[in-house]
Amino acid sequence: MLTHILGFPRMGRGRELKRALEGYWSGDISGEDLRDSARRLRLAGWSMQRAAGLDLATVGDFSLYDHMLDAAVMLGVAPPRFAAAGPEDLDGYFRMARGDSRVAPLEMTKWFDTNYHYLAPELGPGQAFAPDPGALLAQAAEARAAGFRCKIVLPGPLTFLRLAKSPASGFDCLDLLEPLGEAYAEILRRLGRVCEWVELDEPALVQDLPQDLTPRFRAVYAALIRAARPARLLLAAPFGSLVPNLPLVADLRLGGLHLDLARAPEQLDAVMSVLATDTVLSLGLVDGRNVWRVDAVAALALAERAAKVLGRQQLMLGSSCSLLHCPLDLDLETGLDPELRSWMAFALDKCRELRALADLAHGRDRSDWLEENVRAWASRRASPRTCDPEVRRRAAAVTQDMLRRTLPYAERATAQRRRLKLPLLPATTIGSFPQTDAIRDMRARRRRGEIGEEAYREFLRGCVREAVARQESLGLDVLVHGEPERNDMVEYFGERLRGFCFTRQGWVQSYGSRCVKPPVIYGDVSRPGPLTVEWTRFAQSLTPKPVKGMLTGPVTILCWSFVRDDLPRAETCAQIALALRDEVLDLERAGLGVIQIDEPALREGLPLRRAGWEEYLRWAVDCFRLAANGAAPGTQIHTHMCYCEFNEIVEWIAAMDADVISIEASRSRMELLEAFRRFAYPNEIGPGVYDIHSPRVPAREEMADLLRRAAAVIPAQRLWANPDCGLKTRDWAEAMASLANLVAAARQVRGELGGAAGTGS
Repeated sequence: MLTHILGFPRMGRGRELKRALEGYWSGDISGEDLRDSARRLRLAGWSMQRAAGLDLATVGDFSLYDHMLDAAVMLGVAPPRFAAAGPEDLDGYFRMARGDSRVAPLEMTKWFDTNYHYLAPELGPGQAFAPDPGALLAQAAEARAAGFRCKIVLPGPLTFLRLAKSPASGFDCLDLLEPLGEAYAEILRRLGRVCEWVELDEPALVQDLPQDLTPRFRAVYAALIRAARPARLLLAAPFGSLVPNLPLVADLRLGGLHLDLARAPEQLDAVMSVLATDTVLSLGLVDGRNVWRVDAVAALALAERAAKVLGRQQLMLGSSCSLLHCPLDLDLETGLDPELRSWMAFALDKCRELRALADLAHGRDRSDWLEENVRAWASRRASPRTCDPEVRRRAAAVTQDMLRRTLPYAERATAQRRRLKLPLLPATTIGSFPQTDAIRDMRARRRRGEIGEEAYREFLRGCVREAVARQESLGLDVLVHGEPERNDMVEYFGERLRGFCFTRQGWVQSYGSRCVKPPVIYGDVSRPGPLTVEWTRFAQSLTPKPVKGMLTGPVTILCWSFVRDDLPRAETCAQIALALRDEVLDLERAGLGVIQIDEPALREGLPLRRAGWEEYLRWAVDCFRLAANGAAPGTQIHTHMCYCEFNEIVEWIAAMDADVISIEASRSRMELLEAFRRFAYPNEIGPGVYDIHSPRVPAREEMADLLRRAAAVIPAQRLWANPDCGLKTRDWAEAMASLANLVAAARQVRGELGGAAGTGS
């Protein structure tokens, strides 16, 4: 049984790639320096994989920004507004990812149901492809020169098209499947001569697909199998079950077919029954999406079942999906509680788990490893740290009345207008302000014990004073405290809730150079005391303008953490919601009239097939309402969502019954407005009018135009002006210039619409 993974973390042990990227963007290092760093990181990654016992080194999973962007460059599909783009033209490449003062970047959105952001290729009718796999060939040459057996991996053509966008109204990118298949065949003819395996990742196969796609898909893949020879073509379908789409792959003479058996172990028998006789089955036994150890007994049972049907010689063992979604090395976590640590496995540990499982499946003696794995699982199942009877009792006592506000929106809006006295088209931000070098330095000094707690808090108070003063000088209508005390919008809350633990080096890539360090939920969740009240109350004391209390919502805390797998996610989410409900009431008692509960992860938590949507959305929306709806009618509840496809679930977003929702709209040029043309959204909305993930400063007229587009669909009395996300990753110069233009745009359109009347229905 060959062992392999679908991808490996890119950033390095010390986030070396992050530092190199940001050094290049700031002009501190050259392009050649950046390329050298990338080569060293690739070699280190392959070396770690081999040392952990993997047979195949994965080539092509490394990227300077995003693998979908790399695929678009490889296929020669840069949109016309980008004069040039490619790995040899670093500035052009990064212009597609980040934009500049002249052009907007590609749209960014979530990779299936993960918290990784990919860049959506832009395609149109008659799209031409100019395939050039030179970058992949160069990486394969690096691996071979270093003595590695390599498997090249790249996104498959179906997934590439499913995730692409088109500026042409009504155009279906799947119409390009055949010409794109020809481009892929040209690529595979070159790749197949330099490696044993070529893997095409097709997570789109676990989604709902058009009924008429089967013959087209099979014809394209039959041609790709031939083109890849002498390499064997491995088709991977991570993140769910392949069973509903089995006709697409039944008896297809693939070199191999990879299944995600961590997410969907029940699919094994059905897939084996239609597998071509000479196709290897790759078993994704080790979970690439979470930090828990493999259940070796269950995994070996699946491997044995497959071996009885197919024989061991027709099996491979792998990770369920790319390990991009996991931290790199548990050995770096010397400060973790030993018991909790014994339950976990990071990317390198998961590679070692695959080696151990393969050895055991072949009858080799790994009894010490197996016994230790069984002990760890027994410890976790029996530990009293995972269950809090009081939390379970409170969750069981939730009633339907707790999910509803005491008055409908129209009556709440009247009370809120009287209290807040906001103008038409009020201007606000999403919450965070730049996390400066000074803030990061003070946080590090406090962690090292170089400054005391009171000195640190006085520094933070100074940051809040500065943030409030800057907002007042800009003329924003609803202010925020800027969140200088928060390292991350989820980690900050997890550190103050029971049932969470934290890593020191558990970084995971979110997009580009942006990394997050998700908390780990190992037990029942509760709030021992106030989480945010002190800082928001202090900010409100500095200004007569309303200041928003800023909370991360229960679904987002759930989705952006590594979640326990021994309790239904809905139950954990309800526990988090009850903790946040207490915080909302405390903020209200502290005098705050506006409270924002961010839920950017609501859409990404959707099951990948529609059959599971209603169940998920019902409990996810209920959890938001449980957190928010203890508030009095005069308290304005906001929520925020970004970088997801919301058009198909707008009715459920309305069911959240937030008084105001702010939502990403700038990169998609107000694409979401189509949803509001067909659905009369009943409450207030702030469609983001500039993209904070790009360093460009959008012009006043650009933002004014987006506001006019929004006002043509949404009544102006229910419209807000805001960025599409928080500003923590920007610097103050960019933030101030962009926000000044935002305020000017809001005032201009306000004047055109003829009013300073308060918001209402």
